[in-house]
Amino acid sequence: NELFLLVDAKGTFLTKGYYAAVEAKKDRSSKHSQSFGAKQPHQGSPSQDKNVWLSLIDMLRKKDQLPVVAFTFSRNRCDENASMLTTVDLTASTEKSEIHIFFQKCISRLKGTDRQLPQVLHMVELLKRGIGVHHSGILPILKEVIEMLFSRGLVKILFATETFAMGVNMPARTVVFDSIRKHDGTNFRDLVPGEYIQMAGRAGRRGLDTTGMVIILCKAQVPEMSDLHKMMLGRPMQLQSQFRLTYTMILNLLRVEALRVEDMMKRSFSEFHTRKDTKIYEHKISELTQMLSGMAEVECTGQLSDLEQYFTVVRELQYTRDTIQRRVMESVNGLKALSVGRVVIVCNQKHKNALGAILQVSSDAANRTFMTLVLCERIQEEDGEAQKGHPEVPVPDDLLNSKLFLPEGPCSHVVEKLHASDISAITTKTLRLNADKILDDFNKRQIPRFRYDPPGPSVSTATQELLRLLESNPGGMGTLDPVNDLQLKDLDVVEACVRKKSLEEALQSFTCVHSPHFSTQYLRLQERMKIKDELAQLRYLISDQSLMLLPEYEQRINVLKALNYIDENSAVQLKGRVACEISNYELIVTELVFENVLTELRPEEIVALLSCLVFQQKTQVEPEINETLKKGIERIRAEAERVAVLQRQCGLRESVEDYVEQFKFGLVEVVYEWAQGVPFAEIAKLTDVQEGIVVRCIQRLDETCRDVRNAARIIGDPVLYAKMEDASNMIKRDIVFAASLYTQ
Repeated sequence: NELFLLVDAKGTFLTKGYYAAVEAKKDRSSKHSQSFGAKQPHQGSPSQDKNVWLSLIDMLRKKDQLPVVAFTFSRNRCDENASMLTTVDLTASTEKSEIHIFFQKCISRLKGTDRQLPQVLHMVELLKRGIGVHHSGILPILKEVIEMLFSRGLVKILFATETFAMGVNMPARTVVFDSIRKHDGTNFRDLVPGEYIQMAGRAGRRGLDTTGMVIILCKAQVPEMSDLHKMMLGRPMQLQSQFRLTYTMILNLLRVEALRVEDMMKRSFSEFHTRKDTKIYEHKISELTQMLSGMAEVECTGQLSDLEQYFTVVRELQYTRDTIQRRVMESVNGLKALSVGRVVIVCNQKHKNALGAILQVSSDAANRTFMTLVLCERIQEEDGEAQKGHPEVPVPDDLLNSKLFLPEGPCSHVVEKLHASDISAITTKTLRLNADKILDDFNKRQIPRFRYDPPGPSVSTATQELLRLLESNPGGMGTLDPVNDLQLKDLDVVEACVRKKSLEEALQSFTCVHSPHFSTQYLRLQERMKIKDELAQLRYLISDQSLMLLPEYEQRINVLKALNYIDENSAVQLKGRVACEISNYELIVTELVFENVLTELRPEEIVALLSCLVFQQKTQVEPEINETLKKGIERIRAEAERVAVLQRQCGLRESVEDYVEQFKFGLVEVVYEWAQGVPFAEIAKLTDVQEGIVVRCIQRLDETCRDVRNAARIIGDPVLYAKMEDASNMIKRDIVFAASLYTQ
């Protein structure tokens, strides 16, 4: 009965209210420990829950805050909470009379035994006291009665699951959250802002209340402030496309010449983000095409006849070297080798094959950097910038030459932060140096007044060591081999090393490099190729090949071809036409029809087996069924496994076990007995599945019967057609197919 304001009517989060709630919870716990010892009260016990609800309802009634919707994220807990409030009576005698008359009028359309169902009797007793329950396990007709009574203001407290907040306009004065954590089918998590707003938005009735009140029960601990703030005032979740490729959709589109499946995918929300810039890409393509046509042609005759091949080899060699080096820098052994003191060869815009010694390695694994002492010209050190001249044309001598940079004038040094891409090779040499002193000395000389001080002894020693190595190995130093020294045995690394060797050998045989016009023509070709690459990328982005769903579409097409639903030219065959009539699990149903699994069974057996297509819940009760049904279940599982294995072979990701597990046979006995005319009260005793779910499954089963009946008509099977007609009539009766109150 203690309320603390967290978010006011203006949407401001009040931290004062939060801290007051935390303090109150602590006081309550300390009082409990003084009275009953240090042992904490057992949270969530039925008696404690009952006391919480009794005191909450009493407080809300006194404050005139009824009606209230109590959102509870479990069907069973909704029922338990309502059932435990045996002493609560929230309605006046006139309201009781009104509820009784309305309820009796609504259930008068049900036959005698259905009116005496336990759920119906229990619900009328609750409703007379102003208590209601609303979730998917409640019979559809009862849900409609509860909604109508709630909209009239006769239900004072309604225990509901999240679905009550969706679609139906049922506002209340107060909304209570039993908890802010829910199970989303995979694990437990906090409510996201969109879910919270959808439910909390039920608080406050237009034209009746100035504000609505939302209460979060803190049965255990008070939730974290950050979690509450994120849930109440956080940004809504980004919209996720639910567009899915199904076999039925693909087959139906393949039958229509005017619309391709690819066009359908392009129009889906899932492709919207990649397709929204299509007009910009098309404009850029026309610009680049115009630019390309205006450029001078590349001369590829005489000595220059192999210029294009040379360009391709050079580009591939550079890409292969970069790939190998990147793998080296990402490997554990590569990083071990790049320790302090390791001599490396630096190659970037500022340095060309310059020797360097590593001083410090950053701990950031995602973007690792290396502080390195690098040899350079004195002028270069003073300039501090890369010498930007004309673009260089790669010639074989430069590409194959491992000759190290040797300063022409006085030798100097620079300490730089290098990225992995700046290190072209790791040598076999390591220097003993005092890295901290070198870094301190270099940082000190960056201060203007110490700029012209001579380098300290540690820097001079390291520079002299590097220079000595350089002078004794001017033609190049031994480097660590990725495969033999660094033990990178991955197939792609080994293949890249072999490829690199063959490309280096191929460089020697080109004649274009001897032409006097080689440099000019190479740069011209480079410009043209750059534009052509950009054009190719833009054309790919607007083509069907860039569709995110295209690989899955091709995999599903291969499944359909393997099962003979379509031919090699993607023309829909008879099996494909049958599958078009089925709304879900089209492959399984079509295979069952064509394998004559259903034709030889009786109508009630067929409909019982087909219940596995519409029932999704787990059940603890093992159905008691005859041998024919057991064999039928085995046949369906075998067909499901065959289709699942084929899907895996064609590249679809769903595992065989997951696909087969989708078909749940928990309602086979229930549906079989229902089709044989057993009353609903009797079949409800055969399972632990709630009545509302049983009704919904049988209603959906009628649609499945209609699908199979249409399939039988297409293939010309009058026996199966008649049996499906009978099966449909057998299940369409009594409370399961009672007309909606909203349509009367």
